[in-house]
Amino acid sequence: MRADRVFAYGAAAGLLGDLLLGDPRRGHPVAAFGRAAGAVEKVAWRDHRGWGALHTAVCAGGAVALGAVAQRAVRPSRTASVALTAAATWAVVGGTSLAREARVIGRALQTGDVEGARERLPHLCGRDPQALDADGIARAVVESVAENTSDAVVGALVWGAVGGVPGLLGFRAVNTLDAMVGHRSPRFRRYGWASARLDDVAGWPGARLTAVLATVAGGDPRGAVRAWRADAAKHPSPNAGPVEASFAGALGVRLGGTLSYGGRVEHRPVLNGAGRTVAVHDIERAVRLSKRVSWLALGACVAARRIVKGRTS
Repeated sequence: MRADRVFAYGAAAGLLGDLLLGDPRRGHPVAAFGRAAGAVEKVAWRDHRGWGALHTAVCAGGAVALGAVAQRAVRPSRTASVALTAAATWAVVGGTSLAREARVIGRALQTGDVEGARERLPHLCGRDPQALDADGIARAVVESVAENTSDAVVGALVWGAVGGVPGLLGFRAVNTLDAMVGHRSPRFRRYGWASARLDDVAGWPGARLTAVLATVAGGDPRGAVRAWRADAAKHPSPNAGPVEASFAGALGVRLGGTLSYGGRVEHRPVLNGAGRTVAVHDIERAVRLSKRVSWLALGACVAARRIVKGRTS
């Protein structure tokens, strides 16, 4: 079976598996990778960029190598190749868990349980929940749904289309390392530099595809394009900017503004300033847009891989 068909069937099965099963509560492969990366960090940590780069190379390179060995081992069998791609896709994407957590918070807000929503918010993002009222929590959820549509689904599919199973595992490894050590805390300002920069590079294509598809699948294509062009570059993240701006325009809401991470207050530029304040019902609208974008991304990645394969064969 051709490699493009293996990816198409396997990625579709993996995405469907995520839709039906979600993430396991115990024994998730990404959690196992996180524990291994944490063990490497305990040995390698120095307040130095070079040691951080070594940590990134060992952990991300190990994930890519594992994927390459597994892919090569099953290559003689079409069924095993599709099954491996499906398992890898299911392991690295997280669209269903993203939607589930967003909806749990949305239901709490709908019933007026703001404190319950605050308690649940750390499961979705790193904001300081105590600093947020109901509208602030809803805005944080919509922003997290937008950003994680790229990080947890689309980016993985893009690299799966490019590199097969090694691409899938490598992207998730890089993204996980950024979440672990890529933030600007005193401990990781230097050590996490390489992970953060590599995550920016790896996330670039997926973020742009997410923004394009949000524009296509959202309710206001012109608004999405306008917000993307006007506001994306104002965001401190080169990848979250296009994604959040296009989601804001597509949903007709205003994102960005003041937020708090780990006791540190940030005043971010407003995205889609002409939009309205985020309301609780926009959480469900964002989740539905995320799902449409995810399946469109699968179609786009499969089509792109087939086109490339056809030109090179």
